Amino acid sequence: MRKEGMSYSQIKAELGISKSTLSVWLRDMPLPPERMYDLRDYSEVRIERYRETRANTRKMRLEEVYKKVGQDIGTLSERELFLCGLFLYWGEGSKTKGYTVSMSNTDPSVIVFFRKWLNSMGVPDERIRIRLQLYADMEAKKEVEYWSSILGLPLHSFRKPYIKSSNRLGLTYKQRFIHGTCNLIYDNRDIAEYVHMAMEWIQSSFVATDVQI
Repeated sequence: MRKEGMSYSQIKAELGISKSTLSVWLRDMPLPPERMYDLRDYSEVRIERYRETRANTRKMRLEEVYKKVGQDIGTLSERELFLCGLFLYWGEGSKTKGYTVSMSNTDPSVIVFFRKWLNSMGVPDERIRIRLQLYADMEAKKEVEYWSSILGLPLHSFRKPYIKSSNRLGLTYKQRFIHGTCNLIYDNRDIAEYVHMAMEWIQSSFVATDVQI
C-alpha cells in the first residue's frame, strides 16, 4: 500500500493500525515528493476548509437573495393573501366534494398559514378541528401539545390522533415527519362551496376542461 502511494491515514483506515506504529514500520519508505504534494493539496483538512469556504459563500449569497426577495414581495394585501391561500389549497387542500375544507401537511408553516387564511374568511378558531397522523414511535401527547402551541389552538380542538402501526425507522426523509402530519379541518357548506368554486374558476381560466373539482 505504501508503494502504491498511500498515506499513513489511508493505510490506518484500511488496516486499523496506529500512525505511530506505521511510522516505525515505514520509516525507510518515504513517499516521493510529487506524491507528498498531492496529499498536501487533497488532505482532509484542506478539503474541509474548502467545503467550509464554499458553504459560507453560498450562505452569504442566499442571504442577499433573501433580502432581495423581501424587497420584491413587500407587504401582501388582503387580496394577495387570499389568492396565495387559494393556490395553496388548489395544490395541497382536500378536493373531495362536500361541506368540508381541510389540509394535511407535515410543514407547520403551511398549516399555520392555512389556519390564518380561514380566519381571514371569517372562520372562527372554535370551529376548527385538528387530527394528527403519527407513527408508532412518536409520543402522541407530546405531538398534540406541540401542534397546539404552534397553531395557537386549545387542546380540545384536537381529535384522537391516528397512529400508524409502522415507525419512522425505515423512512428516507425522517426529518419531514418529526412532528407527524397535521390535518386541519373546517366543516361549513358556504365556505366549502366558495373555495371549490373559486378553484374551478381559476382552473377554467388556465385550461378549458369539463373536469370538475
